[in-house]
Amino acid sequence: MKTVRVKLSPDAEEVYTYLNKEVGKTPSGKRTKEQQIFEAINKKVELIKANFHYGQPISKSKIPAEYKRKYGLTNLFWVNLPHFWRMFYSLTEGEQEIEIIAFVVEIMDHKKYSKKFGYKK
Repeated sequence: MKTVRVKLSPDAEEVYTYLNKEVGKTPSGKRTKEQQIFEAINKKVELIKANFHYGQPISKSKIPAEYKRKYGLTNLFWVNLPHFWRMFYSLTEGEQEIEIIAFVVEIMDHKKYSKKFGYKK
């Protein structure tokens, strides 16, 4: 059985770091939007590790040219997060024969998602 390792792109890492910092500012007992999203990302990462096809596939024709150019992606999956956020990841071969990399490309809110994928309001 292949192991699954999850890596974050610099863009995804930036959002993840921001959310993590916001969680640290949260008063005890109150869960903010950022905390809910941060916790959901961590849960989804574990689900992806358990089943790398967990997310919904995006047809190859809908993969943004920016992702193809920047990362050389040939596949893309999306996962729902709270507050209409989305997390996008791609699967690639790992450095070892028994490894799959789930590469988190981007984590974004619905407004940015709609714009990037060409959906209307």
